[in-house]
Amino acid sequence: MTVTAAVAWDLSPGNEFVVNGVPWTVEAFQPQVGKVVLVRPEHEAWKTSMRQLMHHPNIRPSTRTRKDLPAASRGRQPKGVLDLPPSKRPLVMLRVDHLREVETGFRSGDPLNALPGEPKPQYDPNSTTLTERRHAKVRELRQDTIRNPDLAAAHCLDKVSYRTLIRWDLDRRRFGPVGCADDRWLREATGRQISAAVREAIFAVRHETLHRSKLTAKDRERLIHQYVREEFGKDEPVPSYETLRVVWKEWFGSTGARQRYAVSAARAQAVATGRHVVVSRPGQVVALDTTVLPVKVREQVFGDPVSVHLTLALDVYTHSIVAFRLTLVSDTSVDVAMILRDVMMPLPMRPDWGEEMEWAYPGVPGSVIAEFTDVKVAGLPFFAPETVTTDHGSVYKNHHLIEVQRVIGATTRPSRVLRPTDKQAVERAFGAIQSLLFRILPGYQGVDSSDRGIDPESDACITVAEMEHLIATWVVRIWQNRRFGSYAPSWDPAGDHSPNTLFAASMAQGGFALQIPPAECTTNCFLLIG
Repeated sequence: MTVTAAVAWDLSPGNEFVVNGVPWTVEAFQPQVGKVVLVRPEHEAWKTSMRQLMHHPNIRPSTRTRKDLPAASRGRQPKGVLDLPPSKRPLVMLRVDHLREVETGFRSGDPLNALPGEPKPQYDPNSTTLTERRHAKVRELRQDTIRNPDLAAAHCLDKVSYRTLIRWDLDRRRFGPVGCADDRWLREATGRQISAAVREAIFAVRHETLHRSKLTAKDRERLIHQYVREEFGKDEPVPSYETLRVVWKEWFGSTGARQRYAVSAARAQAVATGRHVVVSRPGQVVALDTTVLPVKVREQVFGDPVSVHLTLALDVYTHSIVAFRLTLVSDTSVDVAMILRDVMMPLPMRPDWGEEMEWAYPGVPGSVIAEFTDVKVAGLPFFAPETVTTDHGSVYKNHHLIEVQRVIGATTRPSRVLRPTDKQAVERAFGAIQSLLFRILPGYQGVDSSDRGIDPESDACITVAEMEHLIATWVVRIWQNRRFGSYAPSWDPAGDHSPNTLFAASMAQGGFALQIPPAECTTNCFLLIG
C-alpha cells in the first residue's frame, strides 16, 4: 500500500476500517506521535501506529463511513471494473485514453509509448493549457460524430461536453477507470433478504393502499410493521425503512405518479394482453382528439367573439395532419364521420395556394389524381384508415359513428382510461400547433387565466371561415414540410424527414393503390352522415 493511499485516509474518531475482513472503529488518533487506537465490540483495543497501518497487507477504509463516497453508495461494495459488463469495459478504457491524451498529450499517458504523430498540436502540453486541450477534445469528438454518427453512438462519445470531460477526470482520480463509466452500466445491487412474512406484508399493503388516497413511504412502512406484528408476532424481524423503500420501488416502480393515474395503470396492467402495436405504414393507426381552440374567433365579420372546438386526425406513422374540423359547439358523431371522410378524400387546391403546395408524391402522378377528382390536389396524404384511436368521449361511442366505421372498414381502438400517452402523438400535435401558430394570432387566450390578456375577446378579428382557411394553409405549407426532431423512422433514425417525405418514402417502399370507393360504400356513408 502506498503512502499516497494512506494519506487519503480519514483517521478521525468514529471512522471505520476493515482489517482482514473484520471492521474496526477509530477510537483515538494522536497525529503528533503517529499513534492510533482501534476498537471492536467484545475485543480489546488495538493500539498501533500509522506506519503499521500503512504497510498492512489487507486493510481498507469501510464504505459505511467514507466521506468521499456519495451518500447512496455508503455501506455498499465500491464499484469496480469487474462490475461492468464485458462489452462496456473497452468503452471505459477508450474514455480513459481520451482523458490521458487531454492530460499529457499521449493516448498511453507515457511519452515513451507515443503513437505516430503524438502529441498532436492541439494536445501538446508545452504549448496549450488544460482548458484548451479539453475544448479541442470536444471539437474532435463532435467532428467524429458528424463523420460517423453510428460509431460515435456505439462508443457512447456522441454527447460528450466540456463539463463531461471534467467530471470523468475527477471520477477517474477518485475511483480509477470505472469512474469514467456510466452508472447505468453497473450491475444492480444485490444482497437484500426479504422474508416470506415481510413479502406477504408488502403485497398486502400494496393491495390495500392502491385504492386509497396517496400515502408516503413512511406511512407504508408503518402499515407493513403493523401487518407483521398482527399476523406473525413481535419477534418477526422487519428490514429498515431504506430497504423497504428500495424494494417497493424495484417491485412496483416509482411512486411519483398521481394516485388516480397509478390506479388506472394498475387496472390496465391487470387486463393487458402483453401485446403492443408497431406502426409500420401510413393509415395503420389514425389518432382522433378534440380540444378547445385557444384563439377567440367571430362567427362572421360583425359577430360576437366565440370559442370553437378543433378536432384533429393525425396519422401516427407519418405524423401528418390528414384532416381537421372546426365546430362552434362540441363535436358530434356527424363531425367525426365527416373527418373520417376527409381522411379518405384528397384535399382540393384553393385559389390562393401556389404550385409548391400541389400533390408531389411519387407513385401516383398528380395528373391522375386531378383527373380522378376533377380539380388539382394539394400535397396532403389521404388513405383509408385501418385503426382509429380515440379517447372515451361519448361522441366516439355513438352507434351512428360505429356504423360509419363499419362501412368504411375501420376499427376503433379506444385508449386506456386516464392514459393520455396512448395517443400522445395527437396530444403533442396540439401543443406544437399552439406554439407555432396560435400564439401569434390576435385573440389568443393563453394557456390559463394567469397568462390571459386584458381582453382577448376585443382582439378577436378572425372569422371561423378565415381560421379554417388559415389552419388548412398552415398544415399543407408548414406542418407537412416541417422537419422531424425525435420522430425520425426506425429505419433511418439519423435521416432528415418531414411528414411529406416520410409518406413519399412509404409509397416508394410499399406502393400506393389508388382505389375508387364502391358506390355502396359511398352511398351508405352519405346516408349515414346526412
